[in-house]
Amino acid sequence: MKLLLVFDFDHTIVDENSDTWIAKCAPKNKLPNGLRNSYRPGHWTEYMGRVFVYLGDNGVKEDEMKRTMTTIPFTAGMVDLLHFIGENKELFDCIIVSDSNTVFIDWILKAADLHKVFDEVFTNPAAFSSTGYLTVQNFHAHYCAKCPKNLCKRKVLKEFLDQQLERGVSYTQIVYIGDGGNDLCPVMFLKKDDIAMPRQGYTLEKKISQLAQDLCPVECSVLVWSSAAEIMSYLEGLIKE
Repeated sequence: MKLLLVFDFDHTIVDENSDTWIAKCAPKNKLPNGLRNSYRPGHWTEYMGRVFVYLGDNGVKEDEMKRTMTTIPFTAGMVDLLHFIGENKELFDCIIVSDSNTVFIDWILKAADLHKVFDEVFTNPAAFSSTGYLTVQNFHAHYCAKCPKNLCKRKVLKEFLDQQLERGVSYTQIVYIGDGGNDLCPVMFLKKDDIAMPRQGYTLEKKISQLAQDLCPVECSVLVWSSAAEIMSYLEGLIKE
């Protein structure tokens, strides 16, 4: 029996938002106000599509984007945690569910030689067009009113677990590590033996504590973290049991 570790990416594995980090490639390192103000809530992927068109129109090429993205810092203790998971893969399955995109996550993990830690990455598909522009698409369609149009992380998690069951794999515990508002939907899907690990001071922690104040707490256990060293000590404790 194994544990399933589910990671968000932005502000969880890396200490920044990969989508906003790419603005460092723009002229004067920032996006024009008109473009920034064109974002509509729940439609982030379409917004990023416009950002990539703007970068392409300004002559920003793939190699420059890659150089910029691989300078994004990892969250404190995260590289050590991921090495620890990689050394204990017989105990852990490990996936990413993220609102970033396949190109950014692939570049960042491969540059740090951490890509083999993860069994699967679920994120918005991205690719460079024949004209050298980066394009991005919605991950899937869904009917969840709580989540952004392009991605319901609960749906991703549920479908992954169903597929694993068909392969004869079930998990003694799911550990969900994230920070954002869109991580609440999958956290509410977790059961009492599972554990949610919201990053301290971020939206997910605030939303979980608000639910507890409203007397409808999440069913799973909750362990707040500020450094990935705290996640590692929890997993080390599980291994020793």
